[in-house]
Amino acid sequence: MPYSDYRPDLMGSATLTPTGSFEAGSLASFTLVYRAGQFGLDDTGSIKIGMRFATDFGPVQFKDPAGEGYTSVEASNGATLEAKWEFKRNIRPWSPSLYIGVVRDFLAPGDTITIRFGDRRFGSPGIRLQTYCESAFEFRVFADPIATYDYVALNDRPQIAIVPGPAVDFIAVLPTLVRVGEPFRLALAARDKWGNATDREQRVLRLKCDRQIANLPDTARLSLGAYASVVEGLSVATPGQILIHVGDDAGRELCQSNPLKVVAEAPRRHFWGDTHGQSNETLGTNSAREYFEFGRDKAFLDVIGHQGNDFQITTAFWQQLNALTRDFDRPGRFVCVPGYEWSANTAVGGDRNVYYRHEGESIHRSSHAQIAELSDEPSDAHTAHQLFDKLRGKDCVVMAHVGGRYADIAYAHDAIETAVEVHSAWGTFEWILRDAFAQGYRVGIVANSDGHKGRPGACYPGASFFGSRGGLTCFLATRLDRGAIFEAMRRRHHYATTGNRAYLDVTVETARDALLFERDPAAGPAPSTATRRLIMGDIARVEDGEVELAVEVIGSAPVERLDIWDGLDHVETVRPYGAAELGARLRLIYEGAEYRGRARTTVWDGSLSLAGNRIVRTAVINNWNLDRGIVSETADRLHWKAVTTGNYGGIDLWLEAPLAGRLSFRTAPVAGEVAIAELGVDELSFPGGGLDRLVKLYRLPVRLSQRRLVVRRRLPLRQGGDTRLFVRVQQEDGHRMWSSPIYLWR
Repeated sequence: MPYSDYRPDLMGSATLTPTGSFEAGSLASFTLVYRAGQFGLDDTGSIKIGMRFATDFGPVQFKDPAGEGYTSVEASNGATLEAKWEFKRNIRPWSPSLYIGVVRDFLAPGDTITIRFGDRRFGSPGIRLQTYCESAFEFRVFADPIATYDYVALNDRPQIAIVPGPAVDFIAVLPTLVRVGEPFRLALAARDKWGNATDREQRVLRLKCDRQIANLPDTARLSLGAYASVVEGLSVATPGQILIHVGDDAGRELCQSNPLKVVAEAPRRHFWGDTHGQSNETLGTNSAREYFEFGRDKAFLDVIGHQGNDFQITTAFWQQLNALTRDFDRPGRFVCVPGYEWSANTAVGGDRNVYYRHEGESIHRSSHAQIAELSDEPSDAHTAHQLFDKLRGKDCVVMAHVGGRYADIAYAHDAIETAVEVHSAWGTFEWILRDAFAQGYRVGIVANSDGHKGRPGACYPGASFFGSRGGLTCFLATRLDRGAIFEAMRRRHHYATTGNRAYLDVTVETARDALLFERDPAAGPAPSTATRRLIMGDIARVEDGEVELAVEVIGSAPVERLDIWDGLDHVETVRPYGAAELGARLRLIYEGAEYRGRARTTVWDGSLSLAGNRIVRTAVINNWNLDRGIVSETADRLHWKAVTTGNYGGIDLWLEAPLAGRLSFRTAPVAGEVAIAELGVDELSFPGGGLDRLVKLYRLPVRLSQRRLVVRRRLPLRQGGDTRLFVRVQQEDGHRMWSSPIYLWR
């Protein structure tokens, strides 16, 4: 559904050469031959070759025979053909499609159309394969032999396997918080140049730490055919910070682990999750089973959820998903959460993530748009108001998110909607948090991948329209099981990151007892307890006129800045350096989006030039696409390619002299010029229209090294309404973190 299923055996056949396994992102050439079936292929009839929605295969082009991606089409009988490559030429999930129409003559039964992707006969180097792995990448063929534009999917399903490339970097994953003596693990893995987990690495890894870790070996081994090396049973006897250095036999450092804080006692642990993505049964890549296996075994998640578009989830697949989450859920090791994405148009509420604590619950779809069987259509919820009504009383949690469609939380909201998703592979969306504040809602902050490429917990955009690396959420929970994770969700006890694992602790201390509510009392009576210490996500009534905010961050890279917010109001920026420490280093930032909807991508391709100074070296931050970045560089000029989708990227310049000369830049949204001596710690902003779109320039120390930042501030509470305290942390490498707000009222 909704393709015609009329006699696919009569519609023709398709063959592909070569077949087998091919490296992600490599150049290749394929020949696909369509052979007309019993009906032939009539004048103005056509075929389509579809690929899955998220693919970055290609691009396909027909004009330059010597260029990359050149594709030729020809009919065996000389019929005139028309070829078009379009992103949304077909019914999802086969959106990107090559359309081939007969514009003169026709094909008789047995006649063929030969399509050569990356035709190398005239000098083309081939066509680039998609940059992420897929066990069964299909060239899905649809035929319209009778020229009705009613396509039939052929029985033949030509396919190849796309596998990872060789390792170019390494990762070392630790938890971020454990108690003294508590066992934990170290996971080591390699990634190819596109961010794929790779099994094509064989080497000895040397492990070093400046603190004593029980059972930490001197070496670990990555083996061919294995995607990871895991060291279990580690522990630390005294409180402190842990950072493990991973090197090779030559003494070269390959990577560092994320930070781990060891404490004498803690009521809650940190558990890392990506609860938003989908598999090829809806709009993603690889099967649902492969999806869960990747999150557990290759991304080293603690918590995972599957969120397929509801109007593609058949009853059979819903039952399969529930069976899979039940099978993969292992309390104490791996929490797997059942659920779905309620995928309504924005006009009636927009996308919501629905999570159930138990299997066997009903799915209340936004529609049956791509489901032929309508027996359960009465359970649909066509608006967000209807969704909340149908979920009332169920053991579930809802989160609002921004994807292709975006959630309009001003249109509808309910107390079971506990959080908003501010970051995913689609970009960064702080505006949805501002929407919640403007409405007076009490929500937490999460980030996930919303991944479509089969890489939950490690989602890179590759060469496609996705503009950002997928995010992660750190849940503060008493234990690793569904009950504790759902309690953390309901109480907003979590923080969000742009995909890195860093330690963040935000608390509020009161002089007198505060009344802490287990649920939002705005939705009705809620149990409460007296306390003088509140954590991120808490809702409390306080007697004091001011409170003490305490923040500790241990970054996965040096910390650049920490911003304290009270709802919509910016309170303070804290930096681990001052004006006296600035050096001959400039940072140019570009950020924002066109607007809230699907076509939000802003192209920041641009240039800068220097007069009276020289560029010594450069670096790019938050460039997730190897086709973009700095494309040319001289001592006084730079050209780059970049996009943002609400997130930000930037370029660092190390100059010959710290204060000399002038800098000018030009991008499509905005251009500007400034004397370098006028730049300092604070950003100089150049607004670029659109949605939070601008360029910023400022100076930095030549090198940042401080990963730990501790801040304590006494802050007054508002006389009326909520004080909503949260922080945003920005690292030197471009990653960001957001704490869920603490909601206080007098």
